[in-house]
Amino acid sequence: MLAEADGTVPHGSDSSMRTSNIINNINPDSSILISKMEDVVIPFSSEVPCDNNGQRMWWAFLASSMVTFFGGLFIILLWRTLKYMWTVCCHCNVKHKEAQKVINPAADKPKDEKEEVPISEVGWMTSVKDWAGVMISAQTITGRVLVVLVFALSIGALGIYFIDSSDPIESCQNFYKDFTLQIDMAFNVFFLLYFGLRFIAANDKLWFWLEVNSVVDFFTVPPVFVSVYLNRSWLGKSAYPYHFTVILLLPSNSIKLVNLCSIFISTWLTAAGFIHLVENSGDPWENFQNSQSLSYWECVYLLMVTMSTVGYGDVYAKTTLGRLFMVFFILGGLAMFASYVPEIIELIGNRKKYGGSYSAVNGRKHIVVCGHITLESVSNFLKDFLHKDRDDVNVEIVFLHNISPNLELEALFKRHFTQVEFYQGSVLNPHDLARVKIESADACLILANKYCADPDAEDASNIMRVISIKNYHPKIRIITQMLQYHNKAHLLNIPSWNWKEGDDAICLAELKAGFIAQSCLAQGLSTMLANLFSMRSFIEIEEDTWQKYYLEGVANEMYTEYLSSAFVGLTFPTICELCYVKLKLLLIAIEYKSEQRESSILINPGNHVKMQEGTLGFFIASDAKEVKRAFFYCKACHDDITDPKRIKKCACKRPKMSVYKRMKLACCFDCGCSEQDCSCMSGSVHSNMDTLQRAYPLSSVSVHDCATTLRAFEDEHPSTLSPKKKQRNGGMRNSPNCSPKMMSRHDPLQIPGNEQIESMDMNVKRYDSTGMFHWCPSKEIEKVILTRSEASMTVLSGHVVVCIFGDVTSALVGLRNLVMPLRASNFHYHELKPIVFVGSLDYLRREWETLHNFPKVSILPGTPLSRADLRAVNINLCDMCVILSANQNNIEDTSLQDKECILASLNIKSMQFDDSIGVLQANSQGFTPPGMDRSSPDSSPVHGFVRQASVTTGSNIPIITELVNDSNVQFLDQDDDDDPDTELYLTQPFACGTAFAVSVLDSLMSATYFNDNILTLIRTLVTGGATPELEGLLAEENALRGGYSTPQTLANRDRCRVAQLALYDGPFADLGDGGCYGDLFCKALKTYNMLCFGIYRLRDAHLNCPSPCTKRYVITNPPYEFELVPTDLIFCLMQFDHNAGQSRTNLSHSSHSSHSSSKKSSSVHSIPPSNRQNRNSKTREARDKQNATRMNRMGQEKKWFTDEPENAYPRNIQIKPMSTHMANQVNQYKSTSSLIPPIREVEDEC
Repeated sequence: MLAEADGTVPHGSDSSMRTSNIINNINPDSSILISKMEDVVIPFSSEVPCDNNGQRMWWAFLASSMVTFFGGLFIILLWRTLKYMWTVCCHCNVKHKEAQKVINPAADKPKDEKEEVPISEVGWMTSVKDWAGVMISAQTITGRVLVVLVFALSIGALGIYFIDSSDPIESCQNFYKDFTLQIDMAFNVFFLLYFGLRFIAANDKLWFWLEVNSVVDFFTVPPVFVSVYLNRSWLGKSAYPYHFTVILLLPSNSIKLVNLCSIFISTWLTAAGFIHLVENSGDPWENFQNSQSLSYWECVYLLMVTMSTVGYGDVYAKTTLGRLFMVFFILGGLAMFASYVPEIIELIGNRKKYGGSYSAVNGRKHIVVCGHITLESVSNFLKDFLHKDRDDVNVEIVFLHNISPNLELEALFKRHFTQVEFYQGSVLNPHDLARVKIESADACLILANKYCADPDAEDASNIMRVISIKNYHPKIRIITQMLQYHNKAHLLNIPSWNWKEGDDAICLAELKAGFIAQSCLAQGLSTMLANLFSMRSFIEIEEDTWQKYYLEGVANEMYTEYLSSAFVGLTFPTICELCYVKLKLLLIAIEYKSEQRESSILINPGNHVKMQEGTLGFFIASDAKEVKRAFFYCKACHDDITDPKRIKKCACKRPKMSVYKRMKLACCFDCGCSEQDCSCMSGSVHSNMDTLQRAYPLSSVSVHDCATTLRAFEDEHPSTLSPKKKQRNGGMRNSPNCSPKMMSRHDPLQIPGNEQIESMDMNVKRYDSTGMFHWCPSKEIEKVILTRSEASMTVLSGHVVVCIFGDVTSALVGLRNLVMPLRASNFHYHELKPIVFVGSLDYLRREWETLHNFPKVSILPGTPLSRADLRAVNINLCDMCVILSANQNNIEDTSLQDKECILASLNIKSMQFDDSIGVLQANSQGFTPPGMDRSSPDSSPVHGFVRQASVTTGSNIPIITELVNDSNVQFLDQDDDDDPDTELYLTQPFACGTAFAVSVLDSLMSATYFNDNILTLIRTLVTGGATPELEGLLAEENALRGGYSTPQTLANRDRCRVAQLALYDGPFADLGDGGCYGDLFCKALKTYNMLCFGIYRLRDAHLNCPSPCTKRYVITNPPYEFELVPTDLIFCLMQFDHNAGQSRTNLSHSSHSSHSSSKKSSSVHSIPPSNRQNRNSKTREARDKQNATRMNRMGQEKKWFTDEPENAYPRNIQIKPMSTHMANQVNQYKSTSSLIPPIREVEDEC
């Protein structure tokens, strides 16, 4: 037979000559001789010690594998048989001994009890078995190295097989010269040792011998040793590809995809190797004459087209063995192809597209955002975080969520691919936290689902996220959103939670209620604050409409920047005026550090505080670059610059000015004179600066009043200044309500004498333990419940009506957060507005546990949709009507979530009232600036209060409605032209302050990240004084704790609050008619320490129409030259008025006197009652008499507002019908816009 027929290719000249001789010596007629040839000639070389006869030895290689397999199997079976027989014999002996023990128990009694219990020892076989099991299971470092080495060597052996597949099936090779055979031998020696370890560690040796892994070793390892012995190479090791699979699947953490792919590929390649072997060798019973020359890769191709049932026919099997193998392979291969391939494709398609790991970039920070990741929440977050008004945001945002994003969210990520990355995973999994590099992240932000049906469950999920993150990395800064206020207490239980290190919890319920509560004190403030803490782009409108001025204010945001050293030693009003006039910046607060280096945020602290070095200021500006002016300002370089854009960083070194020098400049700035011309100090002061500094040592942290210190020095050194100049120069910056010798704000003992004596009553608790809120002993809910008739007889006015929708199953909205700002201690008791809740009694009982310690709170059981209930609480006389709902998140349809609030709002607006019932308080009520003497109106700068027409329709009632879905704002006002797709802040109800949505609070996440003081500032503004200490107390008791009045707690009352200043009359009336806003700003700041920051203007103020609309809109931080109109209301931060706590009698007298004075000096007139009104009054009087008579018969007495002002005592009163004369007095009293509720006057009459 020809060598070529066997698929061999002769190598070397000797082989060619020998083959040629064989062919020539063959007789053509000797076919019988050829058929009887036992073996086939193979090529050989003289350099290779191979069989000279050229006989094939394939059977030797196959026999080595078979002998190894069956020999080992025989030994195992023999061992098991012998072991079984030995066990049976031993069992019989044991039974025989037990029988003897039963017959003669004393004969076999042990001499020693210790000998009865043999000591069990671990045999060496067990130890070796355990050691081998540890090695192959990768439980130690050595075991892991062994497993990795096995995998690497298997890949190498597979590569050698691919190389050898291009050689003849069987050829002579010299082991000492064949480098490939040497490497293969080394690999198989290692595999043999590894096989021994596996055999030792196996519990069942028989099953181990029969498993696929072992069979692969039987057909791959022994043939290599035979090759070395015979100096031959046989390509029968077709199981090598499967050897790769076995090693790859050994690690226990292999995934299903790798398992399927490896089994499929290894079966495919192994079958191709077998076809390659038999097709190139031929059938043994045909003397290998029917072989064909096929390369290994052609066999791979053949198996694939066969397995896929395509079968092109270009390559096919010719041998009988090959065709028989293909018959069986088609059955198994087709089944495997039909099941494995679709599953592999599905697994590849379902692989986590976002399953990689984040690679940190040097010099660039990154934050991790997790929680509620949706298109809406992510778009709102990115819109504010990546706003162009911020400085260059060199922060990368990494989103982590366990659900892959949808197409819209994925498109959003792609639009911001330079700064945003998304990874699929959970923060509860430490592996996923490691993927996003949480340990190197600058912060972790957790978003909450504001529209979930169960807020407590959502908060619990976020708290678990915080616990997981803090457990992984305790030092990471976390900013999380919380829905319910009472759930914030659970964060305090986390050991690594530390708000001093930047951890913050943004409670949406707390802030939402705080915003709404501040709107009850100054309508429209919620809109202004929401716009200040949100990043809005400037939209320019050419037309002279209200939208133009509103959008100009919307472009302002809140920024922080350190103040220049040029401001050190100056008072806050001085710096505030300089920043507004010269730098075009509005400074509203500073971060003050006490002598103990504790930081606190002071909002409009007045002239009590001097600037320190490195003080952080809070500014209102339209761009972050504008705020840099406050840091770059230099008096030497920028004093004569009029264009604020030219104020940039200068090159001069600013000499440190002494504190005394800065105090002197502050007084010169007050006078408006230069330092040389200023006469603030006498000549003796100029000539004795050193003496002053020795007598009064001051530092940059001193907070003593400048003028007070200078006057103290002048008292010791006589001055030549006239008393008039002394009064002007020394008292210019003082608030009229402050005595000339008012001391530092930080000293709690310095309180005006009368206030201190009257307030420090150690026997009465009027404030909570922190001194931040008014407090009263807890009351039962039955004592504050009013019936409809009782509410009608009380003639409520100047109050706050809270319409709440809810039932027993509704989630709590946290009404305490709404009441606390209205009961802040910086209000005097008589200034507190009564609060009346109208809603389901079952729901209010659940909320009452957190409300029973607040004074002036009452409940009218009913429904806000009932006009009778609304009329009973005199909704037309209220200062604000708040509409809330606790059922909003229980509805799946988002458009119907606000149906109750919208229906209630439209119901109130459609109501009609009598002409003589009241006045519109929300749009017209101003306040008397602090220090005004109400008892002597002739000498007071304020000559009267502003009044407007009576409330005849419900559309004039001040209302603020809470919405869940922003698009539902279009249904509140029927006279607006808002598009449903218009953003909330561009709609008329939001601009007017009559609508509020919780979505506006989303911007606080990014604002808090860039500056953690922002959240502290806004909580100080809207919550009435909630502090971390108070949160700790509420976490312990879930209720306010009363405390005795001490100098420390009373000092907490001395903080500013937001109010609205009317321009129609009073000390600013001259500026109200065409004056400039900047002049008003400077005058209010200098005269009364009031900081103005916005205007609440009538919508049609710019139009000359006879009947303008009563709706107002918000203008934030107008420019200096902005023109004012008389109907404007000015948002301002006013100081605490110590002298306002007067007796009720004096206040009542001053109110009537002020009213009389206003009638003389202005066109404000009282509206006379008509006959119809008199008849209505008589009818109401008769009805009230009947109700009072019925109540007297029942012997019921009502205790109304038992918590009295500072100088009054609680008493039980009996509700009696009110006469017409008394009602007219109350209406007249209400028309003067007094801050005292009329119910007090009714009580006096009773």
